[in-house]
Amino acid sequence: GGPAIQKAAESGDPKSIPFPRPMLDDPDRLQFSFSGLKTAVRYKLVGPGKSDFSELALDAKQTADIAASFQEAVVDCLVGKSIHALRKTGMNTLSIGGGVAANKRFREKMDAASKKHGFQLYIAPFSLCTDNAVMGAIAVERYSAGLFDPLDVDIQSGLVRVSH
Repeated sequence: GGPAIQKAAESGDPKSIPFPRPMLDDPDRLQFSFSGLKTAVRYKLVGPGKSDFSELALDAKQTADIAASFQEAVVDCLVGKSIHALRKTGMNTLSIGGGVAANKRFREKMDAASKKHGFQLYIAPFSLCTDNAVMGAIAVERYSAGLFDPLDVDIQSGLVRVSH
């Protein structure tokens, strides 16, 4: 998952492998699809049309370079699509949360993009950037126990504004 890729990528060269940036060229398409990118990684590892990883042997540098290059491609897509969405909607503020917001490289590149393109960026603190499945599980547990919050509960923002 994301944390393992981030850790493996720390000592890698993100420019070592030119992985594709899927669906990034068309500013009107805001959908994400990483199937082509994942296929490119598989081809790099075992070759086209092959799926047997049993004989795969990578040294630490190869692993780090593949992880860094993959992470960079994903981050470029996320940042690029976010910029496309802001332009398309005319908005100038972006809030980011969830598991992907825990990725350090994503935060760095999104912060740089906000400065370059002049939009306000709010990123949830690391402690709140977890897998959303946990929130779903908590909701089910609370529902099963009959624990409900009133509809007029006050909302408290935990977002941190990234200053320029």
